[in-house]
Amino acid sequence: MPKEALKKRIDKGIKTEFDSVIFYTTMLLVFIGIIMVFSASFVQSSFKHHDAYFFLKRNTIYAILGFISMIIMSNIDYRFWEKNAKTIGIVAVVLLLLVLTPLGIKANGARRWLGVGAFTIQPAEIAKFATIIITAKLIEKRYDKIKSLTKGVLPLILIPCLFFGLIMLQPNMSTAGTIILVTFVMIFVAGMDMKFVGAMFGCGVALFLALGLTSEYRLKRILSFLDPFQDPLGNGYQVIQGLYALGSGGLFGMGLGKSQQKWFYIPEPQNDFIFAIIGEELGLIGCAIVIMLFVILVYRCVRIALKCSNVFACMVVMGIGAQIGIQAALNIAVATSSMPVTGVALPFVSYGGTSLVIFMSAIGIVLNISKNVKIN
Repeated sequence: MPKEALKKRIDKGIKTEFDSVIFYTTMLLVFIGIIMVFSASFVQSSFKHHDAYFFLKRNTIYAILGFISMIIMSNIDYRFWEKNAKTIGIVAVVLLLLVLTPLGIKANGARRWLGVGAFTIQPAEIAKFATIIITAKLIEKRYDKIKSLTKGVLPLILIPCLFFGLIMLQPNMSTAGTIILVTFVMIFVAGMDMKFVGAMFGCGVALFLALGLTSEYRLKRILSFLDPFQDPLGNGYQVIQGLYALGSGGLFGMGLGKSQQKWFYIPEPQNDFIFAIIGEELGLIGCAIVIMLFVILVYRCVRIALKCSNVFACMVVMGIGAQIGIQAALNIAVATSSMPVTGVALPFVSYGGTSLVIFMSAIGIVLNISKNVKIN
């Protein structure tokens, strides 16, 4: 091929088949999620909703919607999100503000949902996606100034800090924290000056310590993490039951559907502690397979990002990969008592309609970029 013709193809982007590994890995995680949500929830679902299939039916519907959204997103040019980043950010801010009004649904002492009747959405999940898109666009605009603190780094963290503040008002520290962590990863990968890395990391640790130590219920969680058996029927209860579940599973598990801890020992086992149920029923082997699937998914995202010559596309894929990896790591760390209890769902696996649909949609964007990458 003549050099001029090749250059034209590179400038336009060479269209290839989408990354099938990402597609099938995602679908396998979703399938595992559907099975495990049903296994973890049918006991309590029968008692609370008088329908053993309550969560299974809803989760299956969300998975179908997520699949449709993923296919649609994979066929929408990724530049669409760059052009509409401002609109996406405004929608996310409006939804986060509406949560704080009487329209927000209050549950367990927090306002995190909007909706009518059985249909609800969690705006914080949309804010995660909006943060990635907006930060990616800003990085592309200020890419040549990324080494500067005042002209590069600080302008990039203003919008994520706004989302952080609005989500903290719900309150939802875990989700707000992942937004900051993902933003940090994106700016770091973009080439932030290393002398700012330590300072930003230190400020972040100081902020989260301050938030944890100045809130009574967060302080109790920290203390229960240090010694859960000090209050085995209170703040340490969930941690202890999760450890019992993981310890009971052994190498191969007790068998699918045979968990004992889901019998009203672990509250809402289909949500944040579903990894403990996986460990109990599928054992260390099952846990290792789930972890490996997440490692493959994040690795493939990084691989695609490294192929992109377009800064926006690179940052979007890196942000989505970071969001999946960080959230999975935090959820597993909580289930294994490696960090204080915090409400972070296991991507694609834990029950949660908004989370599942948004994550699958984000994978659709990654698939679109994977088949339209330029030669780096």
